[in-house]
Amino acid sequence: MDGNGRWAAGRGLPRAAGHREGVQALKRTVRGAADLGIQCLTVFGFSTENWKRSTEEVSDLMGLVRAYVGSDLDRLKREGVRIHILGRRQGLPDDIAAIVDRAERETAHNDRFLLQVAFNYGGRADITDAVNGLLQQAIRRGEGAPDITEEDISAALSTRRGPPVDLIIRTSGEQRLSNFLLWEAAYAEMVFQDILWPDYGPDALNEAVREYRRRDRRFGGRAEPQAVAS
Repeated sequence: MDGNGRWAAGRGLPRAAGHREGVQALKRTVRGAADLGIQCLTVFGFSTENWKRSTEEVSDLMGLVRAYVGSDLDRLKREGVRIHILGRRQGLPDDIAAIVDRAERETAHNDRFLLQVAFNYGGRADITDAVNGLLQQAIRRGEGAPDITEEDISAALSTRRGPPVDLIIRTSGEQRLSNFLLWEAAYAEMVFQDILWPDYGPDALNEAVREYRRRDRRFGGRAEPQAVAS
């Protein structure tokens, strides 16, 4: 969800206005994804690096979490959306940690659509936490250094409840991952779109999905010959 600040600056508005419009874009995009039959959408809400932003901007972002969950949680529950928060709970304000815990708890039994929100998340931090967790488990069992496999790490990441990542969309014209889903991106397709996040919605999502469907996904192997009928 990139481009909120630039969207606001281009209109002579404070950055907070861009973040508010970004929430509306999220609502549109969740509905659009569900209508397309997509089962899981993961969005990058707040990174471990975003704490470096101004105190005012961080406060505005936390306020949006309070407002969004407060106003939309009941609707998300009715629509069958299950919420899962990726990232570290430690370091969050106590009330924000309680809010995200509540959102997960109250939607835990929904199964129509999985919305994963990366909040206080970084791809490197998530991998580090996963490996450290596996080491701590071995220590508690009184074992030596464990032989950690890729499967072990995948099962310990905060994304473990979701399906494999098929497509990563980056908005605002930037062409980098910015520490998002680094492990999960290994064989994901990537689509870069120039649109700023507050302007995003079902049409832009449809365009990205159409591009994804044109790709030949080989997962490191060779392409198979395609049968042709005429």
